[in-house]
Amino acid sequence: MADICGYDTSLLRDSFERVRRELEAAAKDSPTGKPPLLLAATKTVPVEVINYAAENLGLTDIGENRVDELLEKYDRLDPNLKVHFIGALQTNKVKHLIGRVSMIHSVDSEHLAREIGKAALKAGTVMDVLLEINIGREENKRGVMPEAAMDEMMKISEIEGILVKGVMTMAPKCEKKADYQKYFAETRRIFLDIEAKKLHNIIDPVLSMGMSDSYVEAAREGATIVRVGTALFGHRHYQ
Repeated sequence: MADICGYDTSLLRDSFERVRRELEAAAKDSPTGKPPLLLAATKTVPVEVINYAAENLGLTDIGENRVDELLEKYDRLDPNLKVHFIGALQTNKVKHLIGRVSMIHSVDSEHLAREIGKAALKAGTVMDVLLEINIGREENKRGVMPEAAMDEMMKISEIEGILVKGVMTMAPKCEKKADYQKYFAETRRIFLDIEAKKLHNIIDPVLSMGMSDSYVEAAREGATIVRVGTALFGHRHYQ
């Protein structure tokens, strides 16, 4: 049994294989017929563990929630990994993500989108982003209300320096797995309405939804990316 920073590598392998099997099975019942990209949510996960998964377990994409933690890890990460930003983002930290992440999942306002576009233009690049939808209409969560998603998407799609690739959502915590389906189904309906507008003729539009407690349900509803942390790495201590 190998151990890396307190993580049992045999358990890691089992977890990655199990999650992938479940995604493959769920995809058979999905509108797309294809399993979503497995994005590992790596908050608090040591770089050594992330790199082990990249080199040995087929991990290609990771998501970080905090800018400071991402910066601390970045230079030591396997260079083949694609890094996504999936947490709440303050405008004063946008500049640190440009050139480091492949996509920002958590754009929840026109103001934030404009700051990202401004920073990207200054760096001579275009930043891929997702519009975050508050599908449960929860007061303690960020994201635009579902009924405002189309208008917000139309606004931010015109901003220079960003390319809106699709939408992201965090479903409310549900006691029953089946209860997640309605939130993901509603998000997919919004996603399809937006996609039908062909705002920028996006190839492979992105529907990012589902986490450790709901990735199977998200895959069944056509997610193209699931953001999974605990189901891969076990329970972690968040400060």
